[in-house]
Amino acid sequence: MIDVMGTLRRSWAQLIAHIDFPLLFITLAIMTIGLATVHSATFDGNQRLFSQAGNLGVAMLCMWFVSRLPPQKLMGFAIPLYVLGVILLIGVFFFGVTVNGARRWLSLGFTRIQPSEMMKIAMPLMLAWYFQTYEATLKFKHYVVATLLLLVPFAMIAKQPDLGTALLVGSVGFYVIFFAGLPWKVIGGLIAIGAGSAPLLWTMMHDYQKKRILTLIDPTTDPLGSGYHIIQATIAIGSGGAIGKGYLNGTQTHLEFIPEKHTDFIFAVFSEEWGLLGNTLLLFLYTLLIGRGLMIASAAPTLFSRLLAGAITLGFFTYAFINMGMVSGILPVVGVPLPFMSYGGTALVTLFIGIGILMSIHTHRMLVKK
Repeated sequence: MIDVMGTLRRSWAQLIAHIDFPLLFITLAIMTIGLATVHSATFDGNQRLFSQAGNLGVAMLCMWFVSRLPPQKLMGFAIPLYVLGVILLIGVFFFGVTVNGARRWLSLGFTRIQPSEMMKIAMPLMLAWYFQTYEATLKFKHYVVATLLLLVPFAMIAKQPDLGTALLVGSVGFYVIFFAGLPWKVIGGLIAIGAGSAPLLWTMMHDYQKKRILTLIDPTTDPLGSGYHIIQATIAIGSGGAIGKGYLNGTQTHLEFIPEKHTDFIFAVFSEEWGLLGNTLLLFLYTLLIGRGLMIASAAPTLFSRLLAGAITLGFFTYAFINMGMVSGILPVVGVPLPFMSYGGTALVTLFIGIGILMSIHTHRMLVKK
């Protein structure tokens, strides 16, 4: 009996050996709030709640698997994942399934996949591997090559069109390049070039993208059309007040005024029910998540690990900032979900794979040092 108990303890210790519990608890705290908010937002007999709980189970299994892979093995996935992602994006261009005017999915017969989600992980992996490879001889040309590696999938995703995902992929790629030592004078030059080319970029944008920017400036110009999302979301956030209307008591939510309330605009649902107090708690949890990720990045023993951990962590920040900004009316609506809160399977799996990578970098750091 003692031997059996000892074997069970050792087996359990091996199963959880690569789990970073502070990071896991923070993530699950946000996820719990997200599940409760999805339930309130849908209120459809718990169908989406159970579906999201199933998505969480799959996502955590992926997180556990990735956390056990040492960073050296993760490096081996960099080129294959990036190349596969680009090939699939090309496949979307020729054979993709079009939904609501956007061609973003590939049909596999039994299911559909969104290759752009893969690039959220493949991009920082590829660039972190690239800079690790040339760490001893980094020159300006390497930053140019890295930028080209970033721009190819960014342009392909933006062309679908999927500006939200393109921004997320572009941001995590930029974070890797920035952490790799991109000079500030180059960053300043890029900002100046971007500002100067704004008129040209405006002509290249789709009509719906132009409309979103114009609507951001004044949503009342089209209150029942393009401005409807922002107007209803800001009403919901404002009506929540200091302490909110209470769980399941959001009038904007349950009277169906808030669009996409269980996905992109779930923050409006949460704000209406829990008010400023709830938002403060949520922001605190996101701050803890980002802080823990940056701690892991700063303690990472290799350039690859530091770049990858830093980019993934700031990717979480970008997710949350863009979503809360667009729901609050300070950024255009670009279709970015709130991390660990919004309903969705593919995005949740991608997020938890990112958590798994952070755990891998943290728990394998002593092995790498040896």
